[in-house]
Amino acid sequence: MKIELRDPRLDAAIARFEAWWSTLSQRERVLLTVLGLLLAGAGLIYGVVKPLQAARAEARADIRTYETLSARIRAAGKLEAQVPRRAGSPVEIVQASAQAQSLSVAVEAADGGVRATVSEGQYDRVLNWISDVSRTSSLGVTSARIVRRSDPGMVEAVVSFAP
Repeated sequence: MKIELRDPRLDAAIARFEAWWSTLSQRERVLLTVLGLLLAGAGLIYGVVKPLQAARAEARADIRTYETLSARIRAAGKLEAQVPRRAGSPVEIVQASAQAQSLSVAVEAADGGVRATVSEGQYDRVLNWISDVSRTSSLGVTSARIVRRSDPGMVEAVVSFAP
């Protein structure tokens, strides 16, 4: 099976062009060749080079804008408000934070840290208390056991904190 790669219509068009070209004088051929090269050059410049240059300039401007914004954000620092740090012993820190959440907490020193027991407290207040201790001091939670009570929304918790 032979595959024909040439189109007869293309062959006819090429033959017509060659016949027309042969009727031209040498001067006309040179002029048409120069005109063709000028048109191809203009098409290349305005169709390829100029759009690439414009896209490159826009990308550079975007990069400068984002670098400026990034530098301003770094210079501004953190956007969250600075929380004052609690001072005192770990027992005092845990008790003060519990009082701020209206929780009744039994606190005792244990294993280089503190163990706090909430016999009954609202779930959201207990979680806010744990979060507040971690946020406002160098104490972190080492273990926590939170058990749901029979009253809706109430829990009992034993939480250990250590520096």
